[in-house]
Amino acid sequence: MLASPMVRAGDASAGADVFKSECAECHSPKQGKNKKGPSLFDIVGRPAGTAPNYKYTDALTQGKWTWTTDKLHWYLSQPARKANPGTRMKYDGLDDPKQLDDLITYLGTLH
Repeated sequence: MLASPMVRAGDASAGADVFKSECAECHSPKQGKNKKGPSLFDIVGRPAGTAPNYKYTDALTQGKWTWTTDKLHWYLSQPARKANPGTRMKYDGLDDPKQLDDLITYLGTLH
């Protein structure tokens, strides 16, 4: 049986700290503020490769998926280049389940 999002719910405040240490160098949580990577504002529920004013790789735009909490969990728990061959994203993945749940909960608050 798969864990429901409520079972995996994390702590958004702790997730903000995880974001700062794991994501903030390349991504902003602010709307319309892209860095090396696209803004992660309103990421949950957004189709991949669609943040405004950001040039994505074909690897991401051709993926045709939506960033659900389950998809974010899958994507962020492994090296980005394994999850999405051809990406420019250099990320080794987050292997701490609690930090991962906290981060995804935090990302869900960005709207």
